[in-house]
Amino acid sequence: MHIAKYPLDKTQSDWLKTTIRDVPDFPKPGILFKDITTLVGDPKAFCFVVDSLAEKCEELKADKIAGIEARGFIVGAAVAQNLGIGFIPIRKPGKLPYKSARQEYALEYGTDCLEVHVDATTAGERIVLLDDLLATGGTAGAAIQLIKQVGGNPVGLGFIVELEFLKGREKLPKDLDIFSLISF
Repeated sequence: MHIAKYPLDKTQSDWLKTTIRDVPDFPKPGILFKDITTLVGDPKAFCFVVDSLAEKCEELKADKIAGIEARGFIVGAAVAQNLGIGFIPIRKPGKLPYKSARQEYALEYGTDCLEVHVDATTAGERIVLLDDLLATGGTAGAAIQLIKQVGGNPVGLGFIVELEFLKGREKLPKDLDIFSLISF
């Protein structure tokens, strides 16, 4: 029916968009949240997304896949399993049981932080970071810095959804292969 191939054609992109639910005024008034729980609940759509992202990650010769808590875990772990490679969880502060590296990043009001185990990667391993959505680029940028801190070689950033109007891609390192399956 839908054969995964990156990049998606218009028919595939349009179909995939129908599997994502819009939630108005979440997490605050004026925000239209793109909810991927409907996509991951649809077995055809979820398999299609995993296969499409895995194809691109394989092209980038990824040694490991990293995913950002929490929705990045869903897609990142599935892609890593699909490729038979390791997965690196990038977590919110205080969630990892072993020695961790930490990276703070700016939010609209204040700061936040991400952490990863110091031994999550070995020097030079090719890492592709996956997440559900690219918005402003702050979280993804911090995760890339964190991967570098622990010795990884980030080679790509992949997303299911990109909100192009927020221009997050412009804030990310230009030397990385940045890709998304669908854009709004």
